[in-house]
Amino acid sequence: MKGQYGFVGTLHQGQALGSPSRDNLIERAWKQVKRWNQLARERYQLATLSDEMLKDIGLTHSDVMQESERPFWDDPLKK
Repeated sequence: MKGQYGFVGTLHQGQALGSPSRDNLIERAWKQVKRWNQLARERYQLATLSDEMLKDIGLTHSDVMQESERPFWDDPLKK
């Protein structure tokens, strides 16, 4: 239109401009829960490795204890 500047978009019902949608928040929360589950599972598996397996990957029992005692929400990739 003549004299119009910028772009006017439409908003979904219940969604304010610039705020994440409820679905996006639920999706992010679900991904976080899945990541925490993965960390807990991997740390459990690490704690159950035999001495031979630990030697193969170059870890000691103290390394394994230190990692497996970390809480599930302590994500090394988030730092």
